[in-house]
Amino acid sequence: MVEIIGTFIHWLQLASNMLLIGGYVFLAMALCERTACENSWLVRLERALPWMAVTLLLGLLGLLATTTAQVTGAAENAWRPGAWVELVQQSHLGFIWSVRGTLALVVCGMAFSIRSWAKTPWRYVLGAAVAALTLAMGSFARQSLAEVPMTIVLLHALHLVLASVWVGGLPAVLTGVFSATGKQSREEADRSGIQPLKHFSVMALPVAGAVVVTGLFVAYSTVAPNYAALFVTSYGWLLITKLAVLVVALVIAVRTYFVWLPALGLNAEVAAVAGRRLRRWVPIEGVLAFVLVLAATLLASAVPAKHAVIQDWPYPFRFSIADTWGMGMPNVKIRVWIGIVVLILAGGSVLLGQNKRWPSTWRLAIPTTLTICALVVGLPALTVPAYPETYRNTPVPFDASSIANGMALFAGNCIPCHGPQGKGDGILAKTLPKQPVDLLTEPHTSMHTPGDFFHWLTYGIPGTGMPVWGEKISEEGRWNLVNLLHATARGFQARLISPRILPNQPYTAPQNFSYSTRDGISGTLKDFRRQKAVLLVLFSWPESRARLDQLRLAYPGLSGRNTAVLAVPMNNLNQQDMANITADLPFPVVTQGATEIARSYSLFRRTIANPDLMGEGTVPKHMEFLLDRYGYMRARWIPEVDGAGWTDIGFLTQQIDQLNQEKEILPPPADYVHDGSSDMLMGDMPMGDMPMGDMPMGDMPMGDMPMGDMPMGDMQKGANTKGQNKI
Repeated sequence: MVEIIGTFIHWLQLASNMLLIGGYVFLAMALCERTACENSWLVRLERALPWMAVTLLLGLLGLLATTTAQVTGAAENAWRPGAWVELVQQSHLGFIWSVRGTLALVVCGMAFSIRSWAKTPWRYVLGAAVAALTLAMGSFARQSLAEVPMTIVLLHALHLVLASVWVGGLPAVLTGVFSATGKQSREEADRSGIQPLKHFSVMALPVAGAVVVTGLFVAYSTVAPNYAALFVTSYGWLLITKLAVLVVALVIAVRTYFVWLPALGLNAEVAAVAGRRLRRWVPIEGVLAFVLVLAATLLASAVPAKHAVIQDWPYPFRFSIADTWGMGMPNVKIRVWIGIVVLILAGGSVLLGQNKRWPSTWRLAIPTTLTICALVVGLPALTVPAYPETYRNTPVPFDASSIANGMALFAGNCIPCHGPQGKGDGILAKTLPKQPVDLLTEPHTSMHTPGDFFHWLTYGIPGTGMPVWGEKISEEGRWNLVNLLHATARGFQARLISPRILPNQPYTAPQNFSYSTRDGISGTLKDFRRQKAVLLVLFSWPESRARLDQLRLAYPGLSGRNTAVLAVPMNNLNQQDMANITADLPFPVVTQGATEIARSYSLFRRTIANPDLMGEGTVPKHMEFLLDRYGYMRARWIPEVDGAGWTDIGFLTQQIDQLNQEKEILPPPADYVHDGSSDMLMGDMPMGDMPMGDMPMGDMPMGDMPMGDMPMGDMQKGANTKGQNKI
């Protein structure tokens, strides 16, 4: 009940504040006319503004009461002034309210005394400015500064103020319309106040356009990147409804300000027709405007779409430009461009109908028909299949433990069909109705969401040979398999990494892991983010003895460069061997968690020169990875493939120094996988910017690189698999 009352009070104070701003702006413009003081309807408008100021003040008081009840969780606090005072004194929300309340008192005092001031437009400009400041301060209370950038808060405040100039001025326009229409001559219309209406129309339409632009920016900040939530959440439907109402209101505004208002004061017949249409449509525009205010009030109390959790997607399809247009399918581009052209024709038919004075039925039917045809042709081309789980968030973190568990499940259940590396070349592959897709080299994790894979793992894919695993593999196990698929994709894309970093190109996000050492030190890879770069050393004993000794000697220099070294054994070591290894090493050697780290990071073993695509694959005896302090894998050295590489400590420290000079380019990787962008940030690394000269081509035996196995057009090849939806 408190929430409902609070919503109504919020709407009431917002509407009254907007009416004050719009009314003052209208009066300031009207006073520029010499005949303005003679218009009785302008006098009535001026007398109404003090009551709007009182309504604003009472609305803010009611808003404080209901907010106190909601914040404290006790409905009775809505009637306790002591609780109100406590909220004002002890919270940021209360501080913002106190500022708004003070400004509202000033607005109220000005509204009751402004008629006695000198009759200049500036008195109304001042009143509008103080009322606008009162309204703008509400943006700082509605949006948390900890989550929303200051630019968005300011943009939202500007959006409200601009909307107030347009929406708040509509009652004045409506009053003027009823006063001015029905006059028999231009002189009578002018005396009744048609000129202030015309002047306001010149300003109001650009303001309405600015409202649309600022509103789109603010809406984007509350939705992106969770666009799907627009169609399954109350916030999304409210926003869509608000946009639809806004479009209708703008159409009426355009007709009002460009067609009907200019017609007043012409000959009696034209003025009479324009007057009837104004009296019919301007009230509708006013009603729509206050519906927009109500929608804005409801949106303020709803959970933004960007934070919504979609558990069940109700539609059998979803829209995706990246998975259709971006896959290089020419029929998609042709259909979309045809739809765009037809949509342009629909807009042109509106202008043509106005110029040629088509009958009203044609002016409505032709643009509507063309718009529907454009949508029917273009939109289906951008759709892909979807399932109830498509947008479900992954509940299992993307870490080494999950990936290692996924590898065990894959080995026990999936290899016969998908092959040991997921290339779709298992011993049973040729017996299936459809060949299993290549999960290693083709970008399926960028084309489908984690929820898609979870659905297929749970329910299978009829007609493909993909069985139902929901009854055999636990829910957590299926999510582990999803994490494995994403890790496999990231590992294959990481074949472009070499011992030399690519400056300002953090595109590979490795999995997190937890670890403990023999000395009792424990932590996670995430602990180093924004603090230190990490040299992750995966070693075999005793093969890596010489390298560990070299790192021991180099460790003071590495540590002095704000770099941590973590050593992870790739083979099982007895206690004696572990004791011998750790005796002289100044950096930690992982014991607990080592197996999971080694297995999951073995997915990053592939290089351009050694793609390792056939059979079960071969894991090198020694691998080292250099991670920047934001959590991205930036360089990798595999002695068996890259030669001397980082045995030159000077070369290694040079790479570290280069990383330390970089500022944050991307935020640290997410803890959970989500759709396409979580795997391949290749779009952030323009291939034209890749310094191929940094890759020692002379060391790359091209004869050893089977080009047929290396999909140079990974993204294009993936397009051929659209519709198979097989794992």
